[in-house]
Amino acid sequence: MSGAEKHARALIVKAWRSRWEALQSPSADEAALGTLMARIEADLVRACEISRQAGASKELSVALGKLGHVALDLGHPDKARTLFEESVAAARETRDPLRLAHAVRHLGQVNQRLGRLDSAGRCYEEALDLYDRDRTAHPLDHANAVRPMALLREELGDAEGARHLWRRAAKLYRAAGVEEGVRECETHLSSP
Repeated sequence: MSGAEKHARALIVKAWRSRWEALQSPSADEAALGTLMARIEADLVRACEISRQAGASKELSVALGKLGHVALDLGHPDKARTLFEESVAAARETRDPLRLAHAVRHLGQVNQRLGRLDSAGRCYEEALDLYDRDRTAHPLDHANAVRPMALLREELGDAEGARHLWRRAAKLYRAAGVEEGVRECETHLSSP
């Protein structure tokens, strides 16, 4: 790994840690939160620039995806969709199926949020296919791809398809030791 890639990764880690801390203890001061989010965004933009210059597609995909989450935090879903689309394009260059699955899943989620249900479904199908084919995927990542597809099936009125997916997600969340995920699946499965 080059020095540029290490620098980009360090900026991504720093920004993501700052975002996590801000979300864990939200400030009552909107101005301070706005300043913090601007710094996080600036670090991620810089990580994107460094990654592009270094030809580091994986780091670029990760940084763009994180920028997409920040755009969602700031209430800009259309901007997030564009960033997630760029993240997917960069992930395709990595030839890393799990990086691509992760990026495509997030694009699906923002498409679903924007009411682009057909696009969301195609993204989820691609992500699930990638996770299904790669046996090294962590069960939590896999479950987190099944979950939004189950929600989409519910939204589309496909109760049986949704139930199948909720059972599958519950099994994966159990394997990952994420009881909160299991409980959510069971709640959906017990609904009429």
